[in-house]
Amino acid sequence: MQMDAVDQRIVALLVADARSSYAEIGAKVSLSAPAVKRRVDRLRSSGVIKGFTTVIEPSAVGWTTEAFVELFCTGRTTPAQITVATRRHPEVVGAYTVSGEADALVHLRAADIGHLEQALERLRAEPFVTSTRSMIVLSRLVETPTPVPAPEGTAS
Repeated sequence: MQMDAVDQRIVALLVADARSSYAEIGAKVSLSAPAVKRRVDRLRSSGVIKGFTTVIEPSAVGWTTEAFVELFCTGRTTPAQITVATRRHPEVVGAYTVSGEADALVHLRAADIGHLEQALERLRAEPFVTSTRSMIVLSRLVETPTPVPAPEGTAS
């Protein structure tokens, strides 16, 4: 789907605050609320906007320990197999295929080291996992929502 500069501004405003009303967004992009709604509906139906969610501080729900785990898999493991397996584990908050030695990188969150160890053991028990290498996060330095490119011809 081709997005124009107004679509890009609408998406950027929604990324900054998805609870903004169509009227609030419209005031910032010089459109009526119904016009903004039509654009948002079009962006959703075309897959540009995948959904709206609530972002929760992990420590607020007691999951204060996190790690990144490199997965090393058997030779014919597909990304689809890794996807299915990692979705079975509630501690997995992200999973990615990567370049380099590892086949995938998995982001885990847990209540404490014991919980993290249990989650890691369950992940290691997946039939295609041959080994793992873990890095425990000491502190989160930067976390930002998905950046939205500035419209062409404008400064960012």
